Amino acid sequence: MTRKPASMYRNIKQRSYTRRKYMGGVPGSQVIHYDMGNKTADFQVKMSLISEEKCQMRHTALEAARISANRHMLSKIGRINYHFKLRVYPHEVLRENKQATGAGADRVSSGMRKAFGKAVGTAARVSAGQKIFTVSVNKKNFKHAKAALKRAGQKLPTPIRIVVDEGAELVQ
Repeated sequence: MTRKPASMYRNIKQRSYTRRKYMGGVPGSQVIHYDMGNKTADFQVKMSLISEEKCQMRHTALEAARISANRHMLSKIGRINYHFKLRVYPHEVLRENKQATGAGADRVSSGMRKAFGKAVGTAARVSAGQKIFTVSVNKKNFKHAKAALKRAGQKLPTPIRIVVDEGAELVQ
């Protein structure tokens, strides 16, 4: 069975489904790190990637965005010159009703009868205006941080906006 496109899970259509205690076999999240770079230093500029619309982001999309932004920051300014944080967690469990395909599938499958579905992945529910990523850098690395957040935003299923939280007067 191939994985269904992420656009099927992007919109929030049903109640939250997060109680892993009652469901068996939920696949683990692919997100590896939530804090990257220099976690102890104090940086002048703090900027965030903000969601424009409410949606669900699959854990694979979050990990792809995290990797691309972190790799850009590592190659351009080095590990000690930034702090990068993923601010959402994929709690939401996504279900899929597996359909049998091929010759004779109509005799084997029961179609949509009792179609609750099996857990196939996880997603983070994001509301409009919620911060997804936050980057802290010094004034001289502002352009690299902005480019990294832009790269991360291209991997996400919603329109995004980049906002300077602290130090806006320094980058003018």
